[in-house]
Amino acid sequence: MKLVAAPARLSTVSSTFDAEFAARLHWSAEQDAAIEQRVADILADVQKRGDAAVLEYTARFDGLSAPNMAALELTQAELKVAYDAIPEAQRQALSAAAARVRQYHEAQKKACGESWSYRDQDGTLLGQKVTPLDRVGIYVPGGKAAYPSSVLMNAIPAHVAGVQDIIMVVPTPQGAKNPLVLAAAYVAGVTRAFTIGGAQAVAALAYGTATVPKVDKITGPGNAYVASAKKHVFGTVGIDMIAGPSEILVLADGSTPPDWVAMDLFSQAEHDELAQSILLCPDAAYIDAVQREIDRLLPTMPRAEIIAKSLTGRGALIHTRSMEEACAISNRIAPEHLEVSSTDPHRWEPLLKHAGAIFLGAYTSESLGDYCAGPNHVLPTSGTARFSSPLGVYDFQKRSSLIEVSEQGAQVLGRIASVLAHGEGLQAHAQAAEFRLKN
Repeated sequence: MKLVAAPARLSTVSSTFDAEFAARLHWSAEQDAAIEQRVADILADVQKRGDAAVLEYTARFDGLSAPNMAALELTQAELKVAYDAIPEAQRQALSAAAARVRQYHEAQKKACGESWSYRDQDGTLLGQKVTPLDRVGIYVPGGKAAYPSSVLMNAIPAHVAGVQDIIMVVPTPQGAKNPLVLAAAYVAGVTRAFTIGGAQAVAALAYGTATVPKVDKITGPGNAYVASAKKHVFGTVGIDMIAGPSEILVLADGSTPPDWVAMDLFSQAEHDELAQSILLCPDAAYIDAVQREIDRLLPTMPRAEIIAKSLTGRGALIHTRSMEEACAISNRIAPEHLEVSSTDPHRWEPLLKHAGAIFLGAYTSESLGDYCAGPNHVLPTSGTARFSSPLGVYDFQKRSSLIEVSEQGAQVLGRIASVLAHGEGLQAHAQAAEFRLKN
């Protein structure tokens, strides 16, 4: 049976566009009630029984039996062996990608991750002290595919931020360890690594066990069970975000070869059936050309079935009145990945307010951002780019305010605080300030 990828064809001039558009965008982040309950049970069990529960769930869900947790820990020597054993081309690619990711996050740290202070006219010191988290956990998916790039994107900014302990968990179904993932952990500076996954791994990181140390924050993507577990443990530990299906939005003016754009749409659709790929373009003939390339290229793709389901179920090719209107629609979507496939991308970039990452120009494929451009590929999904940011150095730091009030400053600030505290009915607050006044 011939596979067909049939993304919805929409037009902004249609009277039904808004309804059709909303229906295509809709995706519920609510997990199935059965998953929520199962995850809650696993978390409670790991919190109660620790290592024993983690071992039991790892055997049950990953088909990996071990006598103790020590057998599931990857040593630094094992990580180095994996790095030394992979092909030279992979070693070079991994090291080059890591260097670019590190360079970008070093620049990010200088821009927003440094402590600062100043003294005002009366000598009062005010400022901000930035310190790294002590220990973080990174979750690396390891079920349907292996993601060494996720190791780099989570561990390197933590390392640059100054985190001392970076604990990696990665499921290895039936004990199959991906050498590139292990090599990436070696390159990225992972401190300890365990071959455990799922909700039980999140629980182990959040609560700590006799073997797995309790962390301060958990980052990294995972399946519905992992997402639900991260949501449940938030408050006990920090988390980066609750990730939804991957997304790409391409704004095209019709100047990019249509097969390039078709493959860019494929690049997200191949993740899973719920991934979303959308093209916005004011040139109807160009949209037709992209559809022809979709039809031509689909049979050549190893993950053709997943791509076809994704594009047919959630994809869209949208004809707009103009590029300006395309930019406005993009802001409504707030996509995870936004490609501006245009001869003059900097003309349109100022109009774009909401996106996880913006890829400017025809040569900037989203896949380069996934692996080696430098900026982080852990991005907000499902419209959360309206209020969220990519994973970065700042996610592995915390900020403390610095206040040192001089004697002279206390005379001014004390009177202000006294008036406001009395207004709130908090007399002890008022008197604490008043005791420091000279008169």
